[in-house]
Amino acid sequence: MKWLACELHTHTLHSDGSQTLEELAAGAVKLGFDAMALTDHNTMSGLAGKDVIASQFGLLILPGMEWTTFHGHMVTIGLSEYVDWRSADRSQIDEGIQEVHRLGGLAGLAHPFRIGSPACTGCFWEYEIQDWSVVDYIEVWSETFASIRTNNRRAYALWTDRLNEGLRISATSGRDWHAQKETGDPLSVTYLGIPEGELTTEEQLVNALREGRASVTMGPLLLLTVSLDGQSYGLGSMIQSSPQAQTKDQGELQADITIDFSVRPGLWSLPEQKFKLLLCSDRGQELDAEVVWNGERSDDKWLRLSGLPLSSEPRKWLRAELWGTVRKVNTLIAFTNPIYFD
Repeated sequence: MKWLACELHTHTLHSDGSQTLEELAAGAVKLGFDAMALTDHNTMSGLAGKDVIASQFGLLILPGMEWTTFHGHMVTIGLSEYVDWRSADRSQIDEGIQEVHRLGGLAGLAHPFRIGSPACTGCFWEYEIQDWSVVDYIEVWSETFASIRTNNRRAYALWTDRLNEGLRISATSGRDWHAQKETGDPLSVTYLGIPEGELTTEEQLVNALREGRASVTMGPLLLLTVSLDGQSYGLGSMIQSSPQAQTKDQGELQADITIDFSVRPGLWSLPEQKFKLLLCSDRGQELDAEVVWNGERSDDKWLRLSGLPLSSEPRKWLRAELWGTVRKVNTLIAFTNPIYFD
């Protein structure tokens, strides 16, 4: 699997940003991104000339739009054409999402617990979702140094609650990038995975997000696979048959975790430390391990934990989390999207 660094929430001067698409693309490449989504508020006009700019900078630019209303902001990505947001009713947002799907796009809740009116009109999510299965993803990390923000912790908990209900909803990060201003705060990245050897296209990335092949981080790339009866399952996969019905003993169901410290070299830093690595599911915390990284002095840019035994007890989902110290704060540094169990 090839993992591409993506920024999935950006704005230009076609809405409330202060940057052109060309300036945005140049900034994204400088920060080590392979792809970005342009999600201007209620317009797609900023995408004019995107193919030329994408070719100029060697960057994939995904078409999108942020539905910006009094009842909430919804990021749409991968649209083949404009979807009119004005008919969105507070109790009928499901219909708007289905129209986005009809045109090939994905719909996600943007910063659902950010403070709302009057500080940020409509930023707090108040739409009444009738069927959560139509939601493709939740932006659980928004803005810079996302993991320490209270509103993002609430969004992360919302995502976890929906997973516990048996739903398949992806989680992403988004800077909500409006201006070319440098920041010393950690930036979060959503990595999307596409099969090795296949042509890298906008459609491939949208499909990766649709299928949950995503990992979010403020530093190293965190990956998880589960093996069962000789078959390996990656992020977003569904293990169709109940593991407890297939396994003869606990050792046959195993997890492999990889931490890649080589990604976006020179564009993030963490102190030398012991990280806490967790495996979490709807059953709670299933693994708690310590891993040591020697910072930039280390020649080993990969850490891998293989053959970690998993209980054969039934579960709905499983994800990995990496915890550690950032700016003298103990916080979540990276997390994967889940592997699902039928």
